[in-house]
Amino acid sequence: MEPIMPNGGAPTRGARCLALGGLACIAAVLALPAVAADGQGPSHGLAMHGEVKYPKGFKHFDYVNPRAPKGGEIRVGAVGTFDSFNPFIIKGNPAGASGLYDTLMESSADEAFSEYGLLAETIETPADRSWVAFTLRAEARWHDGQPVTVEDVIWTFDTLREKGRPFYRLYYQDVTKVEATGPRTVKFTFKNNRNRELPLILGQIPILPKHWWATRKFEESSLEPPLGSGPYKIGKFEPGRFLVMERVPGYWGKDVPVNVGRSNFDAMRTEYFRDATVLLEAFKGGQLDFRTENSAKNWATAYDIPALKEGLLVKDELRHERTSGMQGFIMNQRRPLFRDRRVREALILAFDFEWSNKNLFFGTYSRTRSFFDNSELAARGLPAGEELEVLQRLKGQVPDEVFTQEYNPPTSDGTGRDRRNLKRAADLLKEAGWTVKEGKLVDKDGKPFKFEILLDSPLFERIALPYVQSLKPLGIEAVVRTIDPVQSRRREDTFDFDMVVEVFGQSESPGNEQRDYWGSASADREGGRNKIGLKDPAIDALVELVIAAPDRKSLVERTRALDRVLQWGMWLVPHWHSRVDRVAYWSFFGRPDVVPKRGLVFDAWWIDAQKQAQVRPRQQKAAQ
Repeated sequence: MEPIMPNGGAPTRGARCLALGGLACIAAVLALPAVAADGQGPSHGLAMHGEVKYPKGFKHFDYVNPRAPKGGEIRVGAVGTFDSFNPFIIKGNPAGASGLYDTLMESSADEAFSEYGLLAETIETPADRSWVAFTLRAEARWHDGQPVTVEDVIWTFDTLREKGRPFYRLYYQDVTKVEATGPRTVKFTFKNNRNRELPLILGQIPILPKHWWATRKFEESSLEPPLGSGPYKIGKFEPGRFLVMERVPGYWGKDVPVNVGRSNFDAMRTEYFRDATVLLEAFKGGQLDFRTENSAKNWATAYDIPALKEGLLVKDELRHERTSGMQGFIMNQRRPLFRDRRVREALILAFDFEWSNKNLFFGTYSRTRSFFDNSELAARGLPAGEELEVLQRLKGQVPDEVFTQEYNPPTSDGTGRDRRNLKRAADLLKEAGWTVKEGKLVDKDGKPFKFEILLDSPLFERIALPYVQSLKPLGIEAVVRTIDPVQSRRREDTFDFDMVVEVFGQSESPGNEQRDYWGSASADREGGRNKIGLKDPAIDALVELVIAAPDRKSLVERTRALDRVLQWGMWLVPHWHSRVDRVAYWSFFGRPDVVPKRGLVFDAWWIDAQKQAQVRPRQQKAAQ
């Protein structure tokens, strides 16, 4: 499997998108400014930099169909299992209960990073963004009919920071006070005015019901369906097998502009599978209705069935322009084996992307060279302007190459055994103190160079196993171990691995999430996203500069500086990315005419009831 890069930024960004079958929630891209919304009193929306696109009183987003019909049930698949409905804590394996909770604000999918009121009727922040205040809608309701209150917001914030997953503490560390300043207004005060993204980060909080949790332990996983406020509630379910999300009759927020044309299905049933191959066969056999395809091999070879030829099944590629982020084999810096950059570079040289792309991916991928590839944020050429000024202040603390060379991953002759790259890798390993004895690479004490590549899906074995073979001529013994997703998640949460595949999703507006990815403070926090284990003061400084960027131009320059230092750190074996979303579905869906530059927005699709009535019998026949 070659995962599609998910959106980066805060983990709650687009929290109400349907993350179905590995589908990534879509964030936003640059759009032409239209309306100012910063430091001018209460407003309907807020942009990270500049102005929001949609004016006060807008009716709906441009990429939805406001007249989309409601109704019908869809069936999707997910690999793995679940034993909890609490996704906010480390314990348990939470189900993907999309649409259960509303957030204060909602991101648009066609701007760099702008949010508009959902639970919040207005948002107010001064020009220096030293605080933010949200005024709740009077009509906002929980599914039990009780109003969503300021007390709910305060309780949610305090609880997530004290008892939630580690990244909440990182995200909210700059908040010094949260208080009610009116019957429906809550104000967050910050320790300084350098974190311009924080008002938007707080807008993404999924608000939880204080009164419901008053008689329950938040820190314990549970399969009791929780009370929500969103367009869906938990219906029937069987742990580890299936979950049905049912649309809430009389949902309070159905006419809020950010919701119009979305959440169109009456029910969403997720079937859980232990094996991705079985899931694919279930889809082709008519047991599932929609899926995103993350494997180039499957996309090229697995869908040649009668239903596709007859038009009952549809394959489509939706072009996007979102930041690719970075995927790769990451090297755990908590392991002494990988701490020498020469060793890391040697491991990068041994991976033959050109061979893999030709033989495994049907030539469909581009090699990823930047942590912000496919965007203006990617560092290219040599540093100049503000980027160079930032880097010069860190001279001696960052690799010398950041000033003299453009980073590019090595290219090969595509044979799977490029002698030039392997010779360079061998030389680097020798410089690092390793020697080959009796065909094995050993250190000065005779200890062999050996490590494990940990996978959570057998589909990735076809990429990892050829890589293992390419390491053998260097005398390196790498082994591939595939375990179930539950075990894998636990081992990654506790950093008990040598090398794993990791995805660092990025948005067009990077900010606080960079602390969790690369910050020293997150390196030892169980469940954190600093899987590499970086503890570098220079990178910490660059992250803080990104977060404090005063405008879009500075954000771009500072992000490029961070990107350049990460590139030359060689912390992982970079993989690849695609510029399309590959989707397959049975032909009874309708979808908007407009696909935003950020790609697929599945919760704006709907069911054509007449077509579904014609297709369902064929699906049922195929499933027999």
